[in-house]
Amino acid sequence: MSDLNFEEFAKSCLINRTVDGNKSNDLIDSLQKSLSTDDYINILNYFFEITNNHVVIFHILKLMNKYKSKVFVSSLVDALVLKEKYKDKIQDMEIQTQIRVSIAKVLANIKDNSSVNALLYCLNNKEENYKLRLSCAEALGKIGDKYAIKPLSEILKDDNENSVYLKESAAFALGMIGDMKAIDPLVNILETKKGIMDKFTFLKERAIEALSKLNIKSDRVFKALANSLKDKSEQVRINAVEALSAIDDNRVTEVLYSCLSDKSENVVKNVIIALFNINGEKILYDILNDYSLPENTIRQVKEVIKEIEESEDSEY
Repeated sequence: MSDLNFEEFAKSCLINRTVDGNKSNDLIDSLQKSLSTDDYINILNYFFEITNNHVVIFHILKLMNKYKSKVFVSSLVDALVLKEKYKDKIQDMEIQTQIRVSIAKVLANIKDNSSVNALLYCLNNKEENYKLRLSCAEALGKIGDKYAIKPLSEILKDDNENSVYLKESAAFALGMIGDMKAIDPLVNILETKKGIMDKFTFLKERAIEALSKLNIKSDRVFKALANSLKDKSEQVRINAVEALSAIDDNRVTEVLYSCLSDKSENVVKNVIIALFNINGEKILYDILNDYSLPENTIRQVKEVIKEIEESEDSEY
């Protein structure tokens, strides 16, 4: 790094010398033309540490997200957990939360494992704003550190955790991390019996989506997804159809075929498309010749066949 006079640069950009943050932001942007990338990154980091203008802070965070340098991580982590010099910098609690949410998103894109502990600290603190906890869960998923699997799993199992949205984010993060250890907590959600009126149904949807991302061949996963085809929630059944269709298992066709009598037309349409994608056009005609199926199912199969023929004619 070249010998930079950080204080002089702060003066030239009017850092903390004007209430007009946009003026400072324009001056900060103009520095890009005269400095090397490394020097500019170090100056941005210094400005972030000293400024108390939230307009400038948000702008610097946007630039940090652009450069994604690990130089930023230490300062971002300290600001995220509100170390002493950051605690009282912003008096407005709502703006402070917005800044911390943005910090979590920047850390997610930098993807440095040294930020995991700070993200977990905020995630596990039930006194924190739920928006911050959601962004921390998402960040942990993007970073992909396996160390986060157990804490994320604990959130799914915690009956005292009031935010179902946080549990959804934790499930989604586990799918992004993509490790075998994530299977158990996700399957446990599908195996838990709760009523359809409970918000729990949305958590099951996220769990199925997460399992489909893991793309792991497991008998327990297959059975959990197959049982989800009987769930009271239409969307859970649709998600299960999509997840099963992505699994390389000889049992998938038979299990999906049994859903062709589902009372929901949306579910049946998804099943028909899944069976077509797995087996080709022949299975559509097999369905047409199955007189045990409801008339609505036959009608939908005919519509799919017509769509395929029209598509082929168009290509020809």
